[in-house]
Amino acid sequence: MKKIGFLSFGHWSPSAQSQTRSAGDTLLQSIDLAVAAEELGADGAYFRVHHFARQLASPFPLLAAVGAKTSRIEIGTGVIDMRYENPLYMAEDAGSADLIAGGRLQLGISRGSPEQVIEGWRHFGYAPAEGESDADMGRRHAEVFLNVLRGEGFAQPSPRPMFPNPPGLLRIEPHSAGLRDRIWWGSASNDTALWAAHHGMNLQSSTLKKDESGEPFHVQQAKQIRLYRDAWKDAGHARTPRVSVSRSIFALVNEQDRAYFGRSDGDDQIGVIDDMRAIFGRSYAAEPDKLAAALKADEAIQEADTLLLTVPNQLGVAYNAHVIEAILQHVAPALGWR
Repeated sequence: MKKIGFLSFGHWSPSAQSQTRSAGDTLLQSIDLAVAAEELGADGAYFRVHHFARQLASPFPLLAAVGAKTSRIEIGTGVIDMRYENPLYMAEDAGSADLIAGGRLQLGISRGSPEQVIEGWRHFGYAPAEGESDADMGRRHAEVFLNVLRGEGFAQPSPRPMFPNPPGLLRIEPHSAGLRDRIWWGSASNDTALWAAHHGMNLQSSTLKKDESGEPFHVQQAKQIRLYRDAWKDAGHARTPRVSVSRSIFALVNEQDRAYFGRSDGDDQIGVIDDMRAIFGRSYAAEPDKLAAALKADEAIQEADTLLLTVPNQLGVAYNAHVIEAILQHVAPALGWR
């Protein structure tokens, strides 16, 4: 295991039990948690993106703010729903945020998760072309985004520009060199993992997966990762790809941990998502020695190079920093981290 970061869903609720009661709370606490995680030595701060929900949505203001407040930690998403995105405008936002962060963005993109509203992307002005599904549209937007990030000129300059142009066709600005290699595809199936490998994207293996064999979640996910790496090799890409998995993991080191999560350790779950039979990975909660042994038996964690810890953000910054610190201090060394 090379890198360990956190993944926040960014929920907020006006409930008296929540320490994150508004959108402003979620955004400001997300910045504070990223700063705290960097101070603790964590490798990444990642954020989910959901539209029409009381969760984090438009990611680039948050990513830019985290980039300005930190100096080392990777900053990413898991994932941006490409059905909702203008790829060229997104490339401008991503380039700007990456330059502010000094080249630390790790952007997870994908077709997206089940929605809060019916065909929400239509409200954003997007619709599949004739013969396309919404998933096809998301992949089409992703391909445009990837091409633009290469930094090659494609737009004919005006003969009467407001400001002098460099020679040749113009590209999207600002351009951040290297960002194209730091794009990840969130995959819930073997087929989309192969598609990601073909297009030269890193792999974020999802928190759920299409149940393709009836085997335990971690076994299916490990097979998906191996298929992805084989496809990457076959595609002839020059660099080594990265692979992340996400898990809910809690080291029980005090009574508060036991009160919150002492009964959270469980089995995989099966459900139906968008007419797909899906398998959801289990949560892990135990004393550090038992937790380390359980995580070593998780085949997908062993296959991946990056582990993202999903955090209960509504419990507040201080407690979530404790959750991260407990894993890094008491469990991660046994997994080969650092």
